Amino acid sequence: MPAAAALDARILAAIGAYALDDGAFLDLARALFAHQVEANAPYAAFARTQGFDANRLPGGIERIPAVPAAAFKEARLAAFPPERTATWFETSGTTTHGLSGRHEFDTTRLYEAALLASFDRMLIADGARLRYLNLVPDPRERPHSSLGFMMDVVARRRGDGAGGWYLHADVLDADAFAGAVRRARDDGAAVCVATTAFALVALLDALAERSADLALPAGSRVMETGGFKGRARVVDRAALYRETSARLAVPIGAIVAEYGMTELSSQYYDDPSGRDTIERRVKVAPPWLRPIVVDGDGRPVPHGVVGAIRHIDLANRGSVIAVETEDLGALVPAGLVLLGREQGAELRGCSLDAETLLARRG
Repeated sequence: MPAAAALDARILAAIGAYALDDGAFLDLARALFAHQVEANAPYAAFARTQGFDANRLPGGIERIPAVPAAAFKEARLAAFPPERTATWFETSGTTTHGLSGRHEFDTTRLYEAALLASFDRMLIADGARLRYLNLVPDPRERPHSSLGFMMDVVARRRGDGAGGWYLHADVLDADAFAGAVRRARDDGAAVCVATTAFALVALLDALAERSADLALPAGSRVMETGGFKGRARVVDRAALYRETSARLAVPIGAIVAEYGMTELSSQYYDDPSGRDTIERRVKVAPPWLRPIVVDGDGRPVPHGVVGAIRHIDLANRGSVIAVETEDLGALVPAGLVLLGREQGAELRGCSLDAETLLARRG
């Protein structure tokens, strides 16, 4: 597929440079859109309903037709034939027919390049060779978990080779995890605990039941991802981070939230310049990923206005470039304020200045 290979080369160059100005982003986005509407029939049909096709390209990234994330459960959104599928990730939730969605890839090269480029800058900017203790799905048990895949790549490419996986069938092996932390302390090895929010709560609960703390080695950090979707119990993130800091003996600034989706190939992270607090954090995107916040009619809204988040992800070459979510947020000068689908959803479409918006998150 020469067109795909040429696009991959351009996208990889942008990832490698970790830079892409607005003009270059738009040029690449339009080329990618043109490729996808020629190779991805369901997306082409959707784009035509909005007046676009390979000969009528959107004039700006805000005009690129964005499929709802749920569409991955309803159609095969891939810009290559099924026999070229190298791997796929399973989306969360199911349809009324009990089927989950798939995000298919003909190669993981872009995905791996994107995740490592961002992780290197957002979690290990100091170049630390950490030991990865993962409280996320083990890829040997759940090969179609995008989060498990991500952390397997990170651990193999950036780890010290002595990490492990301590979440099995959604159950935390707290004793094995504690043993791994003790071995890391004995070895003088700083660790990265990659964890879902729910697994982190389970770990803190286990420590509380034992009336114990579990100090991580100096230089360690925690990457927390995901919320409490589908869970009966919800914990305030500020309280979660404070207890994590106290029980694991890591500074608040060493606890970093990652925001990603199975339907995307790139991730957002807490802005490094604002990690000294919990409540006032914003998410920043890599140069090849752009968030747009829209109102109920799909129109972009100004900074400080809450709406649904649309993602323009150039690393999604093999699927669709634009994905719209049900997550709520707002753009501010520093980045994206993520509200999720929490209490406060009624703010959608209301104008708030950045200070008020951030204060509401507390």
